[in-house]
Amino acid sequence: MGRVAAAHGVRGWIKVQPFTEYLDSLLDYPVWWIAASESATWREVKVVQTEAHHKTLAVLLPDCPDRTAAEELKGWLIAVPRASLPEPDSDEYYWSDLIGLTVVNLDGVVFGQVINLMETGANDVLVIKGEHGDVLIPFVKAVVQDVDMQQKQIRVDWQLDV
Repeated sequence: MGRVAAAHGVRGWIKVQPFTEYLDSLLDYPVWWIAASESATWREVKVVQTEAHHKTLAVLLPDCPDRTAAEELKGWLIAVPRASLPEPDSDEYYWSDLIGLTVVNLDGVVFGQVINLMETGANDVLVIKGEHGDVLIPFVKAVVQDVDMQQKQIRVDWQLDV
C-alpha cells in the first residue's frame, strides 16, 4: 500500500509514499503492517497521527521518537490486512490479485505470467514475463476480455509483436 520515503522533521515523523489510487486512502486504516522488505518479518503498528501533503503523507508511528528512528525506517514497506480492504466491484481487481495470473490471447497463445502492473496515467499496464520476453499490455476493457480468478487466467484481445 506504500513505502516509507524519508524522515519528516525532527520529532519522529515519517514521509510515506502511498501506492494507492488516492493519496489519502491509507489514512482510512488505523493499523498498518510494516516490514523492511517483502520477505522480512512484518509487524503491526497503530498509526498515531497523520497529515496529507502534496504527494505524500506525513505519519507518526509509535516507537519512533525522533528523526534518527524515522530515518531507520526509510524504504520500509507498508501494508494493511487484506480483511480490512473493501471488496472490489465485479469488474475491479487489486493489483496483488493479478500478479501471477497467466495471460492468454483469444487464439490461445500464452504470453506468460503477470509479474507487475504499471500506472501510466492514461491506464494501468500489465507487465508479463514469458518465453517471448517481457510483454506490456494495457489493462483496459477493449483489450482485457476476461479475468478468471478461478482458472488464474487473463484472456486478452492482443497479438505478440514478433
